[in-house]
Amino acid sequence: MPYRRLPNTDLARLHALQNAIQRAQSADYTEQVLPYKVQSEAQRFLVPFENVVMQSKDNYKSTVTANKQYRHIVQNARMYISHFIQVLNLAVIRGEIKREQKLLYGLDPHQHVVPDLSTEENLLEWGKKIIEGEQKRMANGGFPIYNPAINKVKVHYDIFCDHQRQHTFHVQNTERVHGDLGEMRKQADEIILNIWNLVEDYYKDLLPYAKLMKCQMYGLIYYYRKGERKLTAESDRELQRIRESQPSIQWPAEG
Repeated sequence: MPYRRLPNTDLARLHALQNAIQRAQSADYTEQVLPYKVQSEAQRFLVPFENVVMQSKDNYKSTVTANKQYRHIVQNARMYISHFIQVLNLAVIRGEIKREQKLLYGLDPHQHVVPDLSTEENLLEWGKKIIEGEQKRMANGGFPIYNPAINKVKVHYDIFCDHQRQHTFHVQNTERVHGDLGEMRKQADEIILNIWNLVEDYYKDLLPYAKLMKCQMYGLIYYYRKGERKLTAESDRELQRIRESQPSIQWPAEG
């Protein structure tokens, strides 16, 4: 008898549950393979499981699209903040802006390098410092820096802040759905395993090929081992002839 293996994808789990439920509901009253309690449990679980699977699938699609847009927004914010700091440093080097005024931006007056902007946390921190610093310097009578102007920097920084909050919320929601799905997968496997055990037990006295066909109708999935002989109607007839020719032997149930 080939070996069975539980579904390893969410769609396969859904198909296994749907198959078993539909088959049990359409079965003749003389062939009640699955108790009503088991059918009811599978039905109650199927709808919420299907909803979470679909939600996870939709989240994945939206995440792919949102991540592309978000990366572009982060890149723009980093570029404008970095460019502004470089222009500020050049203005200090040329003597157009006093060295000490860099302190307004949280920058070292004696260093003319762009701070680390590789992380989103650093972008949030330095974007805020640069915008507030430029506003303070202009409030004290300083001339504004152009190309890029601080208003242009602020537009891209604000866009980044808004999307960063949305991105964080989306990531948290995706993680929650993923966690829910992980728990429901375990429950789905337990339900499917119980159904499959009941089905195999119900048909345990049938010949191998007949048992295989009956079990597959309930969604059981079987795999042949390497070199294993495939079951056929003829292999059942052959086995039956052997059994009938040796009636004194107690033949074990097929497993």
